[in-house]
Amino acid sequence: MKPSDWNWDDFNKLNVLIVGDVMLDRYLRGAVERISPEAPVPVVNMKGQEARLGGAANVALNVQAMGATPYLCSVVGEDAAGDEFVKIMTDNGLWAEGILRSSGRMTTAKTRVMAGGQHLLRIDEEQTDDISSDEAMRLLEAVQTLMNSIQVDVVIFQDYNKGVLTPALIGAVIEMAAKRAIPTAVDPKDKNFWAYRGATLFKPNLREIRGQVPFEITPDATTLDTTAAYARKKLNHEITMITLSEKGLYIEERGKSLLLPTHPRVIADVSGAGDTVISVAALGLALGMPPAVFAALSNLAGGQVCEKPGVVPVHKVQLEREYRQFLAK
Repeated sequence: MKPSDWNWDDFNKLNVLIVGDVMLDRYLRGAVERISPEAPVPVVNMKGQEARLGGAANVALNVQAMGATPYLCSVVGEDAAGDEFVKIMTDNGLWAEGILRSSGRMTTAKTRVMAGGQHLLRIDEEQTDDISSDEAMRLLEAVQTLMNSIQVDVVIFQDYNKGVLTPALIGAVIEMAAKRAIPTAVDPKDKNFWAYRGATLFKPNLREIRGQVPFEITPDATTLDTTAAYARKKLNHEITMITLSEKGLYIEERGKSLLLPTHPRVIADVSGAGDTVISVAALGLALGMPPAVFAALSNLAGGQVCEKPGVVPVHKVQLEREYRQFLAK
């Protein structure tokens, strides 16, 4: 697993196209000092608030944090949340030209109420029906224009079941990428789970794939091998990666598999860990790393962001240090 054929600066050369559902993650932070006299609920004395990029936009932040250049294509509403989303993208130095605005949709926003490091409540504002055929065509044209104008090294599909990724759009983008020999990495969700036929890397989590197969899955090598074989019959993809929460990560390529345990950590928040895993895995895929190598990197990266509250991107310097420690064991 030694990085003999790559170095950490190689990430800086990559262009990554990300297609999927984006969202605005809002945080209301305060302190709880009493219970409401109106109902048995805590009263939060708000001290501050902030908004962060979520969903596929958090993938873009992770790609950027690793030194690569992300190009995000998605759809948001012509609303205040959409304005805020685009502004935060610009403030973070992200390319926003691939964000299409729709008068017929609302921007997905998740508002979390936090107090004393505890997550008390989440309020979701979202629209989950599929984008219109016109919007899908505009988005596909944006993807095609980008592929024709720059060298795209990998495509990431980040699916949150919010309607941006339709089966027709998924198939068309995979076909475009295949014609250009561009690898594709998928973080699926329930609705379009089996729509990613022909992708390179398929990365569900354990809960997601449990809901899609006609047999019981336990996080052991034998059962996971059976699961990977079942998925390949459905999708004809090359590599299966399954995240197993506290049990670690499983990866398989054409019958050769590896089960990686998690590393001891103090967990603060698991939000956004899947975004980080698919980001690092896709970058490793683009660099031609062996699956065992980018699986180890992804496993460390996913664990790293769980140590921090809220949705945050990976820290590249810390990841390099932890990977060297991993190799030394």
